[in-house]
Amino acid sequence: MCIEPTEQGASLCADCWADTTFINGTICDACGTPLPGEADGKVKCDSCSAHPPAWDIGRAAVVYADGGRLAVLSLKHGDRLDMAKPLAEWMVRSAGDLLDRADVIVPVPLHWRRMFKRRFNQSAELAWHLSKISGTPCIPDLLVRDLPTPTQDGLTREERYENQRGVFSAHKRREVPRNIVLVDDVMTTGATLSACAETLRTAGVERIDALVLARVARDL
Repeated sequence: MCIEPTEQGASLCADCWADTTFINGTICDACGTPLPGEADGKVKCDSCSAHPPAWDIGRAAVVYADGGRLAVLSLKHGDRLDMAKPLAEWMVRSAGDLLDRADVIVPVPLHWRRMFKRRFNQSAELAWHLSKISGTPCIPDLLVRDLPTPTQDGLTREERYENQRGVFSAHKRREVPRNIVLVDDVMTTGATLSACAETLRTAGVERIDALVLARVARDL
């Protein structure tokens, strides 16, 4: 797989496209994970029914596997910032009306130490392009990551949530919007997004929708 943009710049080559599972059809309204069968109206997966997320609606563009996983890793660890725009366009197609009704777009922040090491925040890059495409303003520093956290790889759901406890705060000099779209690159258990959403709720945000590039989906 090459993960190279086409000449049109809005999509990937045919091979990469064929190796990527785009999320459509029946999905969980809360986390965006694909669900089997057909359903009318809003449905939730077993996980979101048992543990309702801290945000309102969640959407994801692709499954975090094969081409979707490689796209995320190429952007995140391969310095492929040129991919941010076409990947954001995938997210726009999945977002429905979330971006239209939002006051602002807010990316999940990195801690300054990780930002210094990586030199960019992949979630902020996606959020910036989402803003340019949709016209909805982006506030990249509305959320602040106060504490560095170890990698979440290999942690259980409970450990991931504990790992994110007390990590974020709202920027004290920013006006709190009423309605936001929270943006991240990948959703696994939703622990990071939940910690961000809880922080924003405490700060006074009324509605929070989550939009991610890729969703880890099990048992598809």
